[in-house]
Amino acid sequence: MSVPQNYYVIETETLSKRYGRKLALDRLDLRIPRGRIHAIVGANGAGKSTLFRVLLGFLPQTAGQARVLGRDSRKLTPGDRERIGFVNEEHTLPGWMKVSAVTAMHRRLYSRWNEAAFRGVLDHYHVLPEQKVGQLSRGERAGFNLALALAQRPELLVLDEPTLGLDVVAKRAFLESLMYSNAADECTVIYCSHQMEEIERVADNLIILERGQLKNMSAPDDFCARVTHWVADMPFKGPEPAAVPGLLEVQRLDGLHHYLVLDQDERFGDFLRTHGARSVQSMQVSLDRAVNSFLAKNHAAPQALASASA
Repeated sequence: MSVPQNYYVIETETLSKRYGRKLALDRLDLRIPRGRIHAIVGANGAGKSTLFRVLLGFLPQTAGQARVLGRDSRKLTPGDRERIGFVNEEHTLPGWMKVSAVTAMHRRLYSRWNEAAFRGVLDHYHVLPEQKVGQLSRGERAGFNLALALAQRPELLVLDEPTLGLDVVAKRAFLESLMYSNAADECTVIYCSHQMEEIERVADNLIILERGQLKNMSAPDDFCARVTHWVADMPFKGPEPAAVPGLLEVQRLDGLHHYLVLDQDERFGDFLRTHGARSVQSMQVSLDRAVNSFLAKNHAAPQALASASA
């Protein structure tokens, strides 16, 4: 089936980026369709920040192609950049300027400025026009930054660890500002975070990167369903870990063997029984545990798991 033109907001083909001997992006093929909220997760060093810098044209790739909104990322024009919103973890805004002055500057810079979207987000926060940006709390700066980005009326909004360092109340305010903003519904959101409770709450699509490669692209619930927790009453040592199909992690607790496995059905229970299990029970796991176990396994032994197809 043919894909309509401009169906993807982000496309990479065999995208690679090398820093000396280190390969940060390894022939990455990634296609993100328009619409919805797409979460990108990965361990430290997975290549997420490098990917964003290449996509936004801040860093040249070593090999391969990267396109954003149909444009080569190395050739983004000011008009293209106006269609892309970006919020990073530092919430870098000029601290010496007043909120009103920063807002006025952005109104002049962005021809598609949406005042209703700006007010709709900023009203979640107690930010006064006469305050200097440097006087705002970290949570207030995060909200102000999000309001500015959504007021651009972007087609693509990249949020790189936007809640890092925020307290629980500020995180909740930020997520609710994003989820209930009409402006956010009109663009494609790329959300990068280590906080699985945030991903579970906001994301429609879960993208997992490890060592610069795509390891999973699916709905969060679909990925979670791939990981199961098996508890076996095993009177003996049990099978060697290398012989356990789909093994992510194994623990022995209170005399019981606990297996976390990937892509295993009821036949895994039969496998455990053939190795001496007197009783077997399976259960689903949380997204947080599923993702973290998957990442730990990939990070320790990247050859042990095959990439899931997008």
